Amino acid sequence: MESDKYTAQKKYHAKNRQTLTLSFMKSTEQDLLDYLETVPNKAGYIKQLIRKDMKRNPEKLEK
Repeated sequence: MESDKYTAQKKYHAKNRQTLTLSFMKSTEQDLLDYLETVPNKAGYIKQLIRKDMKRNPEKLEK
């Protein structure tokens, strides 16, 4: 029964989730890496920043 739950979740995620990877250069962006280490929810923090930017620039959403 547990495997049925995980199979359903796997199907749902395959259909509805997209994963993005963000890379940083340690030599030039260490300050960003250091700051992100202080944030408990990195994905939530990045999403929050994007949503703020979307509100400031609604013309980008019209495309």
